Amino acid sequence: MSYQVLARKWRPKSFATLVGQEHVVRALTHALDQNRLHHAYLFTGTRGVGKTTLARIMAKALNCEAGVSSTPCGVCAACSAIDSGRFVDYIELDAASNRGVDDMTQLLERATYAPTSGRYKVYVIDEVHQLSGHAFNAMLKTLEEPPEHVKFILATTDPQKIPVTVLSRCLQFNLKQMPQTHIVDHLSRVLEAEGVAFEPAALRHLAKGAAGSMRDALSLLDQAIAHGAGKVEDEGVRAMLGTVGDEHLFALLDGLVAKDVQAMLEVAKLMDARSLSFDGGLQELATLFHRIALAQFAPEALLDETERSRLAPYAGALDAEFLQLAYQIAIHGRDELSLAPDDYAGFVMTLLRLHAFRPERAGAVNVAPRAAPVRSVPPVAAAPAANRTPGAVPPAPTHAMPAASTPALPSVGAADDDWHALVGRLPLAGMAKQLAQHCELSERGASVIRLRLSPVHKHLLGKPQQDKLQAELQALYGQALRLEIDVAEVASETPAERSRNAQRERQDRAIASIEQDPFVRDVVDLFDASIDESTIKPV
Repeated sequence: MSYQVLARKWRPKSFATLVGQEHVVRALTHALDQNRLHHAYLFTGTRGVGKTTLARIMAKALNCEAGVSSTPCGVCAACSAIDSGRFVDYIELDAASNRGVDDMTQLLERATYAPTSGRYKVYVIDEVHQLSGHAFNAMLKTLEEPPEHVKFILATTDPQKIPVTVLSRCLQFNLKQMPQTHIVDHLSRVLEAEGVAFEPAALRHLAKGAAGSMRDALSLLDQAIAHGAGKVEDEGVRAMLGTVGDEHLFALLDGLVAKDVQAMLEVAKLMDARSLSFDGGLQELATLFHRIALAQFAPEALLDETERSRLAPYAGALDAEFLQLAYQIAIHGRDELSLAPDDYAGFVMTLLRLHAFRPERAGAVNVAPRAAPVRSVPPVAAAPAANRTPGAVPPAPTHAMPAASTPALPSVGAADDDWHALVGRLPLAGMAKQLAQHCELSERGASVIRLRLSPVHKHLLGKPQQDKLQAELQALYGQALRLEIDVAEVASETPAERSRNAQRERQDRAIASIEQDPFVRDVVDLFDASIDESTIKPV
């Protein structure tokens, strides 16, 4: 007997054996058991997720000799004939090659006749979105009010191309892509039943390569068994798929965490020597950053306990804001590979970029310069209330206090210079840095620092960035401080505004320098030209 590929041999033959589409199975089984049958169904989803498989199971459920139910016997003449593709009242039509109005007219004419041997005639139109406009129009009336002995099951990978007039006449079920855990579990059961030795890590690579398609996963499994001479091993599967192994990715992460750029470059050399895909490497690296971010913010989203435990140390070692930046660096580095001198150079530059933007963690910074508070001042007697203008704040004193004493610090109001200098000394990045730069200092006390943030920037008030800013301020002052941020109109220039103003001044000076250059003025006059100011950049 000839060999039957795994994708056909292990095709589900009942609702109970179908993997990963519980929401569709639940609805269909209830409809069959309660005899609430619609005349037209539409199954949508990517390749290999079970659209035509569901259609065959539905046909058996409708025509089983034991009666209409969600549990067809699978052994009667009707069920056996449908499984083998020989049932005369089960018609599968490929719309890619039978897309014209004439093909549809012939089908509808045959549909008026009673079933030959079954209870229902079941018409399955695969890739229905490829039918022509006239073919869709021809089937509308029959699709809305077909003969009672006819059931239509439409399947498509692109429901957006189906006319809304057809969609409104069908019950639509969207089949999901298979989760990797479901694919790994199913492949494990298949290999155990086939008596094939395997390594669990190899199945994870196959599941990842299948991209949510169970049929693709089984096809890859067939290939892996042949490649491994009857075994499915991790190293062999990675060699077959050309994927970057976990040991390379985690070695890169270890080098990044340890700030060991040489170790990261050694991994790149090893990948180059083994002719591994650098594009795939950056894709896998971005995926790994995504999984680590999930481990930080939503560990319950990682269903695989092995993966969760392995990623936990990196989730604790890598800054949450840096992870977001690292993810962007990886995906942009992948986009820029085609612009690089070669893939190796582009990959290495991406690694160097990750290393260059790796921030200092709060516990690892040099605390020596932070021991003395920044511009600490002694208490200043407050002016009598009668002499103060409402809303006014006392000016910031400029003399320093002895380092030995740590009295309470007064309200300093709009102490621009103090806050600008302070922000410049804080090792912040990402959203935390943006938050600090858009604030102004309104009060600095012995145990509290109060900032003011304009309402237009209140979107920066996330808890992670506030906690980060508070931690850096505590490290800078060497004492426990509480950070409070009020949302109100700022009364002075924030660091961000000062930076923008300085940039604008540099730009204006650069434009003036170009416009006043004698040679440029001669060229403008001679050719009646104009200067494109957007191309001028200050140096």
